[in-house]
Amino acid sequence: MTLKYGIIGCGRISPNHIAAAIKNKLEIVALCDVEERKAEALKEQFKLDRSKVYTDYKEMIIQEKIDLIAICTESGNHGTIALDCLDSNINLIIEKPITLSLDEADKIIEKSKAKNLKVSACHQNRFNKSIQKIREAVVQNRFGKLLHGTAHIRWNRGDSYYKQASWRGTWEQDGGALMNQCIHNIDILRWMMGEDIEEVIGITDRMNHEIMEAEDFGAALIRFTNGSYGIVEGTTNVYPRNLEETLYIFGEKGTVKAGGKSVNIIEEWSFGDNLDDPEEVKRKYFEDPPNVYGFGHNPLYTDVIEAIKEDREPSITAEDGRKALELILAIYKSSAERKPVKLPLHGVSTMDFISLFQKKEINDAYK
Repeated sequence: MTLKYGIIGCGRISPNHIAAAIKNKLEIVALCDVEERKAEALKEQFKLDRSKVYTDYKEMIIQEKIDLIAICTESGNHGTIALDCLDSNINLIIEKPITLSLDEADKIIEKSKAKNLKVSACHQNRFNKSIQKIREAVVQNRFGKLLHGTAHIRWNRGDSYYKQASWRGTWEQDGGALMNQCIHNIDILRWMMGEDIEEVIGITDRMNHEIMEAEDFGAALIRFTNGSYGIVEGTTNVYPRNLEETLYIFGEKGTVKAGGKSVNIIEEWSFGDNLDDPEEVKRKYFEDPPNVYGFGHNPLYTDVIEAIKEDREPSITAEDGRKALELILAIYKSSAERKPVKLPLHGVSTMDFISLFQKKEINDAYK
């Protein structure tokens, strides 16, 4: 059975989705973007002569019989579009973040379960060979007691990046560095360290980009319920270009470091059990993608297609997307309130922080 596929949002990330759809032999029936030229350009780029172009996604899901849709619009519209697609009985891949609102994420989860539809949050870096290998070690308890893990995202985004699209860096449609650039590594850190979180202490600031509303720097200390800790450092202020994205996992019997463009290179592999040769592991699980998006979209698509056909949950669920969103919102909330925040969170969205950096006294409290 060949699944019929459509995409909503034909911007920066959309070619990765179309390439994965083609590789997985989906029938691409429709492309949608409010700017018709973007959809037409994507259609021409991939020679999708039989695919129709729409500027209204509601018209698209009414006119076309579609089994799977990828939502790749600005983040603030993910929730509304996802709920409309679910109402039309369409399975979904939703680009990160799943939404900017925990209420919307909860509605997506509830509706997809009620209608037995598959929703996958597009955290494709979980499918990196390096990350899969590290996760295997966690599951096999090779680290022993987990002690702490760190996620460092030291990137550069100049004002020209934010000028390319008016929604970038806004609280209503995007959030800041943590929500946009750092969410993949934050998701992986939570996945590795035990997922359940007791409390978060966070600091955010807008230090170098007056053009944006949200943060260009964020840091957090996370206390997991299993007794381990997480540390997040995320910034888009590194001069003059992206420097690194790294993940460290420290346990009583193991130490691992993943680096590279999108944590796709194992740089340290040391375990007390000596079950494998560290140098061989580094060679075998090495990937060198051309950009920070990595190679994860293709296996993510493969998994979602199999989940639909086998009627099972995808490996990365809507609940996983909510967990990544929740952690970042907790960092925002802690920064705004200048105190630790307990989890779980409910009813929080980026719009709760729209005046955060207008309150200069909050930022000064950290200095």
